[in-house]
Amino acid sequence: MHVGILSIELRLPGCNSLKEKRSRLKPLLTALHREFNLSAAEIDRNDSHSLALIACAVVANEAAHVQRLLGAVPAWIESHRPDLQVIDHDLQLL
Repeated sequence: MHVGILSIELRLPGCNSLKEKRSRLKPLLTALHREFNLSAAEIDRNDSHSLALIACAVVANEAAHVQRLLGAVPAWIESHRPDLQVIDHDLQLL
């Protein structure tokens, strides 16, 4: 069993309230789950209007599959969600 965790720091330009932040992040997390069949959640920067830290987790029987799947997530966010900016990301295989 191989577990991968991807943390992604996002900037939400023009976001002026926590309600607006939630309305932009919730569809993203749902889309990531649907597109990549992974678990995703906001894990930090909860009180910031313009920053978010999300984590995506995958369990699979091959490490290469985990790395390939999670490695595609930041580019997918950048291409499908131009309203969000990927600042940084970190992939950990456990």
